Amino acid sequence: MGYNFPDMIQVTRKDSKESLENLIRRFTRKVQQGGIVAVAKQSERFEKPISKRDRRSKAIIRKERKAIKIKKIKLGQQPQQR
Repeated sequence: MGYNFPDMIQVTRKDSKESLENLIRRFTRKVQQGGIVAVAKQSERFEKPISKRDRRSKAIIRKERKAIKIKKIKLGQQPQQR
């Protein structure tokens, strides 16, 4: 399995006067800017496209229900209890 990593990061070598902490800090910053960790975390667990679509549609429904509930509360009406 191959990962779809963004462009590879180029890290310069440690200078003779540079401390190890600065080198690690510089490397960590370049890794975060490159987005490699985010891509690797996304690809840890495979999710079928159908379930992604279902999850998105359910999130839209939840947002709509919440908006209706807040609107009723602002109007002074009691929201329906289930």
